[in-house]
Amino acid sequence: MSVKKIIVGISGASGSIYGIDLLKKLKQVANIETHLVMSDWAKENIKKETNYQPAEVAEMADFVYDNHNLGARIASGSFLIDAMVIVPASMKTIAGVSIGFDEDLIMRSAGVMLKEQRKLILVPRETPLSAIHLENLSKLAKLGVQIIPPIPSFYDHPQTIQDIINHQTMKTMDALRIKNKIGRRWNV
Repeated sequence: MSVKKIIVGISGASGSIYGIDLLKKLKQVANIETHLVMSDWAKENIKKETNYQPAEVAEMADFVYDNHNLGARIASGSFLIDAMVIVPASMKTIAGVSIGFDEDLIMRSAGVMLKEQRKLILVPRETPLSAIHLENLSKLAKLGVQIIPPIPSFYDHPQTIQDIINHQTMKTMDALRIKNKIGRRWNV
């Protein structure tokens, strides 16, 4: 079985725990290789919002890149990657991706995914959404980007915050076509 290579970009939006949880769950799956990029603000939010340190999060990935290194291999279309998830995705990052502004490695890698027509998933974390945010997201959706906002479901009767996070990770892994039994699914 071949190895599936996935880039996980953690931007500076609130909700870094979603990216951390995805990394933890991907690490448990055989034949998955993760490539992590964290923005400077992601590292700050990890310290503010979670019980993790950025170095601990980096240890969850197979490969880690400096967000300022536009010469990293994931910045090139010749490096074969199966999918990329930006989780959480800040509106700044989404805006940059939507206009092709490759200011940092997260945006550049997302741009590569678009130009190479590879799987790109965004987990936008902002509310309320302005018309500009919606235009950027709509533009990217029309280009084939999958938008999976972290909106909790209640049919699964979440009891903890981790239950809500699990549901989001389940939905993201479903979009990556990775079989999982993370959260409760709709069952009538």
